[in-house]
Amino acid sequence: MKIVFLDALTIGAGSFAPIEALGEFVAYGDSTPQEALERVGDCDVLIVNKTKVPASLLDVAPNLKLVCESGTGMNNIDIKACEERGIKVRNVVGYSTDSVAQTTFMHILSLMGNAPYFDAAVKSGAYSRSKVLTDVFTPFIEMAGKTIGIIGMGAIGGRVAELAEAFKMKVLYYSTTGRKAAGKYEPVSLEELLRRSDVVSIHAPMTEKTAGLIGKAELAEMKPTAFLVNMGRGGIVDEKALANAVDEGSIAGAAIDVFVTEPLPEDHPYLHVSHPERLRFTPHIGWGSAEARARVVEGIAANISKGW
Repeated sequence: MKIVFLDALTIGAGSFAPIEALGEFVAYGDSTPQEALERVGDCDVLIVNKTKVPASLLDVAPNLKLVCESGTGMNNIDIKACEERGIKVRNVVGYSTDSVAQTTFMHILSLMGNAPYFDAAVKSGAYSRSKVLTDVFTPFIEMAGKTIGIIGMGAIGGRVAELAEAFKMKVLYYSTTGRKAAGKYEPVSLEELLRRSDVVSIHAPMTEKTAGLIGKAELAEMKPTAFLVNMGRGGIVDEKALANAVDEGSIAGAAIDVFVTEPLPEDHPYLHVSHPERLRFTPHIGWGSAEARARVVEGIAANISKGW
């Protein structure tokens, strides 16, 4: 059995031993559309993350029996074309719940705790030159007693809610699917969530319903003291509107892990704001703890082991 991974760099440089144990394994760091066509001709199993798998690619892979998505979202794969050719498609789910939830609170703690400012105050020597032993001029904000509004109460949203409760925060949520989550959390409309929340945390997938969900009008509904965290998908938020809202002070700040275009273009509005101190960024790493990456590989291996 030959297994080909077309864009292995997208999940890092960890061990692929669980997959290698299953057959001949060839991993390419990345593949252009033309390179992909040239690399799948004799494979039985194809692994991809972001590389597109259109019908034209399937047509040059006569031995292909299984396409494995090295993540959850499969919008890069032509599922219908696979079904028509009798090719199985499997993804990996649940591997990143703790990783994304942890990254979410890394950002919330940084925003509400003003961590970069205090770190810079010491490293720059400003604290050494200070006449007072505590920098009380830029206070941080306690999370206890504040309200977090979670958009998308799936597995990740649910874990964020649990962690928020540990910080004594009140939890609201808006379901982008219309389904109510089991448990004690309060479901509200999007408008009510935006008005009441001190932190709005996005954990929804990209769908027709969520595309552009948070725009200029929605940002205007938020408290001027509130923060927005986007761990879902870049296109859920109007990026230019968010950059303007942060710059104008209509919200207190934002933390972003996902972008419409990735990697982020150098001319992106986020990178040219007047108040960069109000923003926190991570380069789409929320899912990618060392442990989560290992679980992805194990999940792919398990999907291959199921056969076809």
